Amino acid sequence: MITLKDKNILVTGASSGIGRQIAITASELGACVTIIGRNVENLQETISLLKGDGHKMFSVDISVTDDLEKLILGSSSYDGVVFNAGVVEYLPVKFLNPSKIDSVFSVNFESNVVLSQKLIKNKLLNKNGSLVFVSSISSKLGVPGTAMYSASKAALSSFSKVLASELASQGIRSNSVCPGIVKTAMTDKASDVVSEEELKKSALEYPLGYGEPVDVAGLVMYLLSDISKWMTGSDLIIDGGFTLK
Repeated sequence: MITLKDKNILVTGASSGIGRQIAITASELGACVTIIGRNVENLQETISLLKGDGHKMFSVDISVTDDLEKLILGSSSYDGVVFNAGVVEYLPVKFLNPSKIDSVFSVNFESNVVLSQKLIKNKLLNKNGSLVFVSSISSKLGVPGTAMYSASKAALSSFSKVLASELASQGIRSNSVCPGIVKTAMTDKASDVVSEEELKKSALEYPLGYGEPVDVAGLVMYLLSDISKWMTGSDLIIDGGFTLK
């Protein structure tokens, strides 16, 4: 029932992990996909995995104003946008400083807000389109060492809700998804600050185990498709049952 045939979809942070899988799955459902990211080689690998023709890639850093302008100038209009670009920074509050705060918020929050603003201002969002922001279950928890990551993702979820109310008159929907731990290269970095024993203990707290990128991609496809045309302003948890406790 879910199809993205004839839809133009933009996916940020598509170089690897969840973003890459979202782009692949969207292409499998018939979408023409535009992917953006900072790593050219990884983007080329992603685009080689897409089904169908007409896909595009832009090697840009959306937290850099000049790069963002190049993207906007080279863009067509979109039926759906997935804001997936983000970074993880594990640091206790006592070690935070303005530079660290800015480095996380500029990518996880500010860049997504500015991209949204430019897409709206330049009329690059088609009527009845769908925006999906990839937040995190961390935005609802209090895990030590994740203050800036959690706060930036919480801000993103709140921003999505406001956007939903502002764009409703155009039929444009805005929702966010909050994944639990998904096995990607980014989450592998957790082993740098968390012991192997703690990681194994964490895995046991997920009744369905850790997620895979394809699990998150499936929910995103639902939100991009017309099947979810009556859903906006939602902040959906997908966590393998972690919050059942």
